[in-house]
Amino acid sequence: MAGSGVTVNSILPGPTLSDGVAEMLKPEMAGGKSLEEAGAEFVLAHRPTSLIRRLAHVEEVASMAVYLASPLASATTGAALRVDGGVVDFIC
Repeated sequence: MAGSGVTVNSILPGPTLSDGVAEMLKPEMAGGKSLEEAGAEFVLAHRPTSLIRRLAHVEEVASMAVYLASPLASATTGAALRVDGGVVDFIC
């Protein structure tokens, strides 16, 4: 890839408030909880290491993709970039 201008990176999203996750949380919302509340409870119960204590928004993941596709990321090569709200509690 050297000299081609192509960078190879990956985006590693964590728990994200996608349409599919919203559908999964519908039973939790039946009791009057908002989608955000149901998502936060899911994260606390199933992803307790999350630093943001909520589901990421799809726009947050998309923003990482936009950055990687932009000239600003020209020096970002071979990276695995987490958009996980701190769910993974270690650095390799």
